[in-house]
Parts: sequence; C-alpha cells; structure tokens
Amino acid sequence: MVTEAFIKSEYPLHWCVWKNEYQNLGQLLTSKEHDKEKMDVRGRTPLMLAVTLGHLESTRTLLNHEANVNCENLNGWTVVQEAVATGDPELVQIVLESRDFQRYTNRMAGIPGLLQKLKEAPDFYVEMKWEFTSWVPLVSRMCPSDTYKVYKQGSSVRIDTTLLGFDHTSWQRGNRSYVFQGQNDGAIMMEIDHDLQQVYCEQMRTTEDSLNILMPNEETISQRLTTPIVTTYIDTEKISFERNKAGMWGWRSDKTEIVNNYDCKVFSASNVELVTKSRTEHLTETDKARSKNNKNPIQNFLGIAEVTESQATSLLSNEEYTNSSNPCNITPEEYFDRDIDLEAQKRDIGRPKEVSVKVQKFKANLWLCENYPLSLPEQILPIVDLMAISSSHFAKLKDFIQMQLPSGFPVKIEIPLFHILNARITFGNIFATDAEVPQVSRVQEENRLTCILDDNLFKCPSGYAQIGLDGRRQFSMEEEDDLLQFAIQQSLIDAGTETEEVDIWEALKAQKPSRPETPNFIGEEERQLQRAIQASLELCHQSEQPLAGLDQPIVNSDSSDQDSDLHLALLLSQQEEEKKRQREEHERLEEQKLLAEIMELSLKEK
Repeated sequence: MVTEAFIKSEYPLHWCVWKNEYQNLGQLLTSKEHDKEKMDVRGRTPLMLAVTLGHLESTRTLLNHEANVNCENLNGWTVVQEAVATGDPELVQIVLESRDFQRYTNRMAGIPGLLQKLKEAPDFYVEMKWEFTSWVPLVSRMCPSDTYKVYKQGSSVRIDTTLLGFDHTSWQRGNRSYVFQGQNDGAIMMEIDHDLQQVYCEQMRTTEDSLNILMPNEETISQRLTTPIVTTYIDTEKISFERNKAGMWGWRSDKTEIVNNYDCKVFSASNVELVTKSRTEHLTETDKARSKNNKNPIQNFLGIAEVTESQATSLLSNEEYTNSSNPCNITPEEYFDRDIDLEAQKRDIGRPKEVSVKVQKFKANLWLCENYPLSLPEQILPIVDLMAISSSHFAKLKDFIQMQLPSGFPVKIEIPLFHILNARITFGNIFATDAEVPQVSRVQEENRLTCILDDNLFKCPSGYAQIGLDGRRQFSMEEEDDLLQFAIQQSLIDAGTETEEVDIWEALKAQKPSRPETPNFIGEEERQLQRAIQASLELCHQSEQPLAGLDQPIVNSDSSDQDSDLHLALLLSQQEEEKKRQREEHERLEEQKLLAEIMELSLKEK
C-alpha cells in the first residue's frame, strides 16, 4: 500500500486535486516545476481527475493554467464527457468553453504549418467524390453526394463544395469555396459564398473577440445533460488487409479494377469494427426512458451486438455513499496504488458508470494504384488534415488512411461512418486530364506532367462583398454528427405519408394496424424504419413495369383490404428474388464459359 508521503512526492498536482486544495494547486502550477499533463496510475491527468471528482475550483484553476482539455482517459472518454457525467452544469460550462478555445487556438496554430508543408510539394488539381451509401431501404435515396474540387498552388489551397451541411430538416446545398493562403506570419482563410457573392475573411490569429462565437449557450449545456453521452469510433487494432481475388477456385487470381482510368489493386480491410459507447448515469429516469424509446431499431435490423456494462461499486448500499463523485469511498492510498488486485481496480471514483456498447463489423474496401500522380503523405494528407479540423467525416477518413495501408495510392476508399451509413471517396480528374476545368492547365515535361493553376483562383472574386466572420454560426464536429443522424431520420419521416400508415410488421401478418389512443408505444425511429420500408417498396413498384394485378398502391388509407397490401409486398419480394436468381445464373454461365476457354487454351499449349 502506498503512503501519503509517496503520493505527495510522485503526484503533487493530483494530491492537491484529490483534496481540492485549489490554492496550493495554483501555486504549484505557477512555479511550472510539475508536469500538468502527467497521468496517474489509472490514466488520469490532474484535470481529468478534478473533473471526475466534480471539484469545480480545482478544475477552474487547472483550466486557467491551460491544462489540456482534449485528452482522454484509458477508457476513451474525454474531459467534456466526464464533466457531463457529473451532471453539474457549471462544470460543463467552463470545460466546454476551454475545450472550444483550445480547439480554436490549435486550429490557428496548425493551419500555417500544414500550408508550409504543402508549399514544398508539387502543385495539383484533383476531385474527391464523396458518396454516402446505405443498404437500408430508402436511406441511400436520401443520402447526398458531393464532389470536392481541390486546387493547390504553393502554400495556397482552394476547396470547392456544394454540400454545406444539414439544417435539421434537409441537406443544405450551396456553392462555396474555402481558400487558405499561407503567409510568413500566419495564414488567411476565405469562405466564398458564390450564391450571395460574399466573402468571409479571417486572419488566422487568436483573439478574445473572435472566440465569442464559440461560447456554449444554455440550450447546448441542457441538451448535453439530458441526453446520453455517446462516442463512436473505428477500432483499428484488429484490422487486417487482404488482396481480393477474382475467378474460380484454382483459377483465382489477384483482383484488379480500373478506377478513373487507373489500374488498381483491390483490397479488403477485415475486422473493421465501428464501436458506439453510450453512458446514461447522469440522466434522470425520465430522460433514460425517453432515450430508450428512441433507440434505433435499425441496429437490431443489422444484427449489431449490444453489450451493457455496469461499473462495480462494491457492496455498499446507497445510504453508505458519502460522496456522489466517490461512491465507493476509495482512499487516496488505494487509488494511487499500482499493485492492487484486479477486483480492487474495478472500484473507481466518479458515479457508477452505466455503459452500453454497440459493435458493428464492416469490411472496408480499398482500390490502390502504384503509379498515381499524387503523393498520399505529401499532397493529400495535409489537405485531409486541413479539412479534418472542422469536418467529422474527414476526421474519420484521416484516422483510416493514417493506418499502415498496403503500398499504393488509395484511388477509392469505402469506410463506415455510422451504423447505417458508409462513405465512398473516389479521387479523379487529376490535373483536369479527364474533363477540362477553368483556370487549370497542364505542361508535359519529358516524363512528368506539371499542373498549372491561375493565380486568380486564390483571390477574392471581383464584385464580391467582403465581410468578417463575427456572429456566424460555427458547428463543432460533434454537432455535425448529430445533425447528420437527424437529417437521415428526418429524410425517413419526409418520405412517409401523411395518411394512415400501415405498420410493415402488421402488414406481413395481415393484421389491421393498431391505433392506440394513449401515447405511441412504438419508438419514433421504429416507425420511421417502417415508413422507409413501405416507401421503398412503393418506389420500387413505381419504377418497374406494373405487374399483373398490382395496380394498387402499397399504402392506401381509403382501402380496408389489407390482404392486397400483403400480396403486393410478397409479389415484389418474389420479383426481386427472381432478378437475383437470374443474375446469379448469368454469372455462373460466364464463369463456366471462362473456364472452358482456359481449358481449351491449356490443351492447345500441350
């Protein structure tokens, strides 16, 4: 068992935090003799420890001395998430303020370095096509696609996009360019709105005035405290890459495909796990019931494994808890003891955790080209880094391509974003060789093709009004994820009908849909899925030649004949099965033909 003297000597900042002696803590921090990011034996920095214990003054003292808010503990939870778990709105407020301030300053500091890194690489133009896909009925029809046009000249970068984000009801479209210009003393960012002919200019400097837009409001804090704490990430530890094969059995060979005129080797990334962890210990019973009703049935539909974990809290009863942030009454000697047994390690500080874990396994796909004109680390990664600062999708792409990929440039990548959504990113029209692009030209120099870009691409267009960024709404990456999921759900709702709906499960049982007078007992997302399946069947029917006897819509509020609905659904299903069977038969005949040709050639050679 460790002693108090040992803790004070080895972890002086942690000791002050444990005792909430914030004045002594401030003196130690001012002296700068101690590492404020040092982790204790349980993987917590002094700030993480202060937040987990709910010590407001110690937390404020550490934040005033610029302790890192963006760190994680051993279980992958951030400082903000641990603050939310305490249920203290004031603690959440000050942690969020510091988190956003640090992210902003890191962004300001990082952009000039990225642009300087790009300056040393050859100039280029490339298009990145983003396609969001899902096999869940109707979702893919509602998912958008966009093509990012990327121009790079010296230390300047321009990125054109038409998909701007989500406004809670639909995908937000527009025509905007983001221009980053590197300078000796920093960088300038311009957001050009071609629809309004306005340019928002921002000097890459950190000022208190520019950070007012980042202040979290009461609504944001309340929303965090009344909803589960959720983190989604791609587990890369078990991923393995393997070459895809083509052909039949003994004749199978490594698979290659042509993507945008480039020969690519096709790889699969096995054991790609998309992990979603949710915590609810900070919620009231009402909030828990609401979040439980809102669980997405698509997760069960996809066969996603869900495991519920509860942190052990010894055998103490609620009456014996003396501190809500230390319910197990752990002593500092026990907490800082590295050699305690495994059972004792399960007893920890903070509220008893209520964690549910959902794991979905994917097979990500890669198309790699050995002789692509671009360099992934020198030209593309800095661009992805630049966009990952404010885009959660680019952040996930960055995490994936920074792994130890097989050799070659990833001309096309398919990665999971959410449980029901994948992203397919394809690079194309390199140097505008496939389709001409204004202000982009090429010069052939011996065996090398050089890209020439017009200087005006990186300047403010003439006639556009220049205004500052003050007061413009800035979305965090977390909000982007939330809005994307909301947009998917809203799309499913919009695709439904306002007339009386037929529950798809009831329809398959030939039952009349129930209409309870009490509040809806079926989760809203389950109803959305049911609507989606119905609408998908209806759209499928409308796009095909009408089948004999199938001239009635799938959902008809004026008709009480539920058998016809069931009959229609079954016939459509049979039609799809027949198409699938025909495709498989065609593929089988093609393989037999290929095998026969191979056998014939082998006999001729003999």
